[in-house]
Amino acid sequence: MTVSTFNLATLRAAYLDGSLTPFSLVEEIIGRTASDPNNVWIHRLSDDAIRAHAKALDGKDIATLPLYGIPFAIKDNIDLAGVPTTAGCREFAHTPTRSAFVVQRLIDAGAIPIGKTNLDQFATGLNGTRSPFGHCHNAFNPDYISGGSSSGSAVAVALGYCSFGLGTDTAGSGRVPAAFNNIVGHKPSLGWLSSTGMVPACRSVDTMSVLALTAEDAEIIMTVVAAFDAEDPFSRRAEGHAFDFGSAPKFRIGIPRADQLEFFGNGECRQLFEAALARVAALGGECIEVDLQPFLDTAKLLYEGPWVAERYAAIRDFFEAQPEVLLPVIRDILGGAKKWSAADAYSFGYQLRSAKQTCDSVWQNVDCILTPTTGTIYTIAEMQADPIRLNSNLGHYTNFMNLLDYSATAVPAGFQQAGKLRGLPFGVTLFAPAHQDGPLLRLSARMQSAVATGTVASSPRLPSGQVRVAVCGAHMSGLPLNGQLTSRGARLVETVISAPEYKFYALPGGPPFRPGMVRVNSDGGAIEMEVWELPAREFGSFVAGIPAPLGIGSVKLRDGRQVHGFVCEAAAATGAQDITALGNWRKYLAAGKAA
Repeated sequence: MTVSTFNLATLRAAYLDGSLTPFSLVEEIIGRTASDPNNVWIHRLSDDAIRAHAKALDGKDIATLPLYGIPFAIKDNIDLAGVPTTAGCREFAHTPTRSAFVVQRLIDAGAIPIGKTNLDQFATGLNGTRSPFGHCHNAFNPDYISGGSSSGSAVAVALGYCSFGLGTDTAGSGRVPAAFNNIVGHKPSLGWLSSTGMVPACRSVDTMSVLALTAEDAEIIMTVVAAFDAEDPFSRRAEGHAFDFGSAPKFRIGIPRADQLEFFGNGECRQLFEAALARVAALGGECIEVDLQPFLDTAKLLYEGPWVAERYAAIRDFFEAQPEVLLPVIRDILGGAKKWSAADAYSFGYQLRSAKQTCDSVWQNVDCILTPTTGTIYTIAEMQADPIRLNSNLGHYTNFMNLLDYSATAVPAGFQQAGKLRGLPFGVTLFAPAHQDGPLLRLSARMQSAVATGTVASSPRLPSGQVRVAVCGAHMSGLPLNGQLTSRGARLVETVISAPEYKFYALPGGPPFRPGMVRVNSDGGAIEMEVWELPAREFGSFVAGIPAPLGIGSVKLRDGRQVHGFVCEAAAATGAQDITALGNWRKYLAAGKAA
């Protein structure tokens, strides 16, 4: 069987129906990667080594391995046991005896490593040309840059050499190459992915990243690799998010003011971004203009301050011993770090804390923000002629993200059609505060489907830390007890109708704000309800305040879904007023006022 696409749903379906085996898949990959005109690989595994990884899956239960037989690439600043890690510098190479924490989790989940990929040396650059192993060429036009620094991993996915790739991201290195090669690039919340076994760039703001064909694939991969690592002092556990805007029919999305958008003379990219705004609005997004300037000002700290010194600290001993082996542009960047003092580090740290406080205020008004991933793209020749300025342009929308501890997903948004740029991809980025990875990936999946860049399928989800509850009385929006939800950070998700299987009562005793829904076998009606989502940590205290005979149970909706919701003990209906015919608590209240 020849596989047309390596997305996870297609491969898994083929494995389950027996039309494909890991061994037959790797034979196809070996054929596809026999030559390397795009300079994707620094070290592609030998044919026999790839076959050995496939052979190791013999007799394994597909159902217990979420990534059974899924091929992946590894950026060559991340360790794979027994294979040299170069970080884009031959003289720096070392051969690890064990794989990086994340790589080992992938292999344990059934994934098959194909090789180590090209990168901008020491992950310093966003363009993919800063490598002694050759410029990594764009998957759609080899005259153009691939983006970096995770260049090889992105191009390997785009060319169909593997299903996904591991990259790293400090200033956009996992997002820029995704945009330039029409794939998804997810920059996780800092600390969600262990850095054990990764050569750092700026260790305090680094993260591994996931490059995949679809956002749903990226979410599946994240469910495998997002795990706490006690060996990594920067590791942290995932927390619940405040509102799953990615699944909600209505959400608030921030967009930059028109005068703050920068496309570096590329008018077509501006039009593609406007089309992306229209699509996200059609998905239910309320577009709210935000002031992007504080974010852009924060971005300047990354290369004007001591975070450059942190890059130098990552390889200081090697740099001092052999500075001549580094590429000149990398040597100049890192060498300039020596001018920063410890006092400077504290000063810039204070500036960052202040900047974050300013930038974080935007989350009071929006759930996420949408920007271009980059404003334009350049040829390899253009990049080499003006490497510092053009590389800086590529980071215009990306450099602030890690400093501010945000999560972000780059998603395809169409292709350019005019002139020499015809056929080159354009991408946009969604970002939100840390721990919003799940909602970002789910909204990205909806956007990706809307732009028709691929199909998506049902998949495992990142833990949300949220609980949804359907309310039918005074907890509904605008009514007296709604504050018990909003004070706990709850958000209205949707208005729904129950299945026509309930009697609805106004319960006696107390003020008229105690409705009761009782499920019945016959003569029931459909009741209008609101579904609210609140953090799971708040759910217990909310339920504890519900007085008998009410409680939380399972409520069946008209569309067949089951949700947590208010239910009532059947015995409480004795002496209660049957208001089923009204089907709505507000109508009952209005009728009482009219009387």
